[in-house]
Amino acid sequence: MKLIIAIIGDKDAHPVTERLVNRDYRVTRIASTGGFLRRGNVTLLIGVEAQHVESVIDILRETCSPAESNQHRATIFVVNAPHFEQI
Repeated sequence: MKLIIAIIGDKDAHPVTERLVNRDYRVTRIASTGGFLRRGNVTLLIGVEAQHVESVIDILRETCSPAESNQHRATIFVVNAPHFEQI
């Protein structure tokens, strides 16, 4: 199991989340702020099997708006999640 942590812009949060959910990925959305100009961001937590990591990253690439100058469309971390449990 992998945990994808994706930090994206506010304006991309709804289309990205909607597309991921439509493809049967579970997403937890957390409002966050950061960067030099303290622009609004959203942090998405997406738990997937290892073979689905590239598919999720492809969705992020396809759905996030083009980057503004000196900005990134998304910052993505992929970490091992050896234990996952829903209570």
